[in-house]
Amino acid sequence: MVDGRWLSSKDAAERLGVSLRTLYRLIDEGQLVGYQIGRNIRLRHEDLDDYVQRSRITPGDLRHLYQFDEMDANHQNLSSVEVDTQSVVD
Repeated sequence: MVDGRWLSSKDAAERLGVSLRTLYRLIDEGQLVGYQIGRNIRLRHEDLDDYVQRSRITPGDLRHLYQFDEMDANHQNLSSVEVDTQSVVD
């Protein structure tokens, strides 16, 4: 019997906003708990909620994703200044 605590793999993937393939990979890697009941894979609401909480990003954890972009932009600005300076000197 499947009650309100269980989700189909399709419903769980939709709830997380991922594909079925990604959902199965998360289960296979042990990041998400799944249960095979007969031929069906089911997930509990509580397990999805726990996964979402563990996936929460702590402020400052993404700095590596945008600091490079800022440094790269600064480098490009400096490069263009150097080129302008050289053209003025010549």
